[in-house]
This record gives sequence, C-alpha cells and structure tokens, in this order.
Amino acid sequence: MKKFLTLALTLALTLALLVACGGTTTTDDGGASTGDTTSGDTAGGDTASKKITIGATATPHAEILEQVKEALAADGYELDIVVYDDYVLPNTALADGTLDANYFQHTPYLVNFNTENNTNLVSAGLIHYEPFGLYGKNVADVASIPDGATIIVPADGSNETRALFLLAQEGLITLKDGANVTDGVTTFDIADNGGYNIVPVEASTIPAQFENADDGMAAVINGNYALQAGINIADAIAVEDASGEAAQTYANIIACRAGEESSEKIAALVGALQTDAVKTYIESTYNEAVLPIF
Repeated sequence: MKKFLTLALTLALTLALLVACGGTTTTDDGGASTGDTTSGDTAGGDTASKKITIGATATPHAEILEQVKEALAADGYELDIVVYDDYVLPNTALADGTLDANYFQHTPYLVNFNTENNTNLVSAGLIHYEPFGLYGKNVADVASIPDGATIIVPADGSNETRALFLLAQEGLITLKDGANVTDGVTTFDIADNGGYNIVPVEASTIPAQFENADDGMAAVINGNYALQAGINIADAIAVEDASGEAAQTYANIIACRAGEESSEKIAALVGALQTDAVKTYIESTYNEAVLPIF
C-alpha cells in the first residue's frame, strides 16, 4: 500500500511539473503541441502590418479616404485616418514613423518641406487637383478690384508661388523676368504690383480673414480651406487654368517615406483610391472644386 501511494504521488508530481513547464502533449491528430499555444508578438505584428495609419486634412482628403475604407477592409486592411488642420504636422508625423502615409499636399510643397526639414518623403501617386481660386469681397470680377486693394495670398513657399502666378495670369501683377514655378517666387519677385497691396499670410487663416474683410479686398484661397469654409469655387472671380501645367504640378498626392512607395500597404492604399468609384465620388461631390487626376 505504501509503495502504491509513493508511486501515485510521484506520478502526480511529474504531471504537475510537465504542465507548469509547458511540457509536450499529444494533439488529436497525433502531432505535438507545446503548452503555451499563444504567440502575442506574431499576432500583434500581423494586426499592425494590416493597419494603414494616414494623416489628412479634413476636406476633401479625409472625406475621400473614408470612401475606400470598405475596399481596403475587403483586402484585409484597416484604414486609420488621423485628421490635421495644418500643413506641417502631417509631414513631421510621417517622417518620424507615426504615420504610414499622408494625403494633403502637392509635390512642390513636399519638395520644399524636404529641403527645409532634411526629410526624405516621396510621392506614391497622384489623386486629385484643387484649382486655386481668387475671391473678391463683394467684387463682381477681376476688373472691379479697386485700386490699392489688399490681396492676401498663402505664405508657404509653393502655395505662395502658385497664388502669385494666378495673380499674374489675371494681369493684376507682373513677375520679374525668369520667374518660374520650379524655382518658386515670393512677393520679392513682383516687378509690378499693379498698385495692389499683396500680403502673404498663413494659408489656414485666409478664409476667416476674407469673411471678416471690408468690401473690395481679395484673396487667393487653397482649395481644401475654401471647401472647409463653405466657399464655392463657382464664386471665384478667377480660377487657375486646370488644363495647363498646374494640374499635374499641383496634383495632391499620397506621400510616404522614401523606399516604401512600392510596399504592399502603400500600393493597396493608392490602388483603392485610383478607381472609378472614387473618381465618381469626387466628381459628384465637389462641383469642380476638386478634380480627379488619375
């Protein structure tokens, strides 16, 4: 009896040690399975690899991105959209790895940002184009802008260039010889201001300044900020020529870190956006304030 109890205790202790140490047990199919069957790092990694975190300004970029969530989900991707209200943070967050991509800017702005911040961000694909509009406060047309009026334009490098070329397009100012989009221009490159007071200001503040301005003032407003403020491109007294070089030069892009533009994540994102469904959504939603460019 004593031997039997000793044997039983020995077997019980052995079994307990096997369980505690994750010993090998036999599965139903005759194979081996370790006691710890979870793999947290692997599972977490798979989930993370299927999540695309993208920064965007609210209108129209985040709205357009919302249209591809289901298509990406069908391919196994979760699209996390982080909305920003400026043009700097989405790039710094992309550069430091917080974001996988962003969608708010055109290539000249990106190039300028890289130069000024020593970053290495690239375009992964063109999505849409937002024609710049010149708006007048209770002004019927360009010719009716009063002498000496203030015209405000975006202050950031590439958009200031774009705004000044629009003013030159309309004959309101003359730029110095040799002025070009590639090199960029500022108000210092104006040869003749036409008697107007050209004032660069932070782009995001222009709609509010325009709303509160006195009659006769004019403003060049970025497409996304005009949309957010409920300003219709149809009310512009002048619009950037969408059939010219501007459409390709200033097309809004999906940006990512250099070397990742052909990654599965980015390819899936760009592929989901460059579809007939998204083209139809853009054309039917924004009344030519946003134009598909793919």
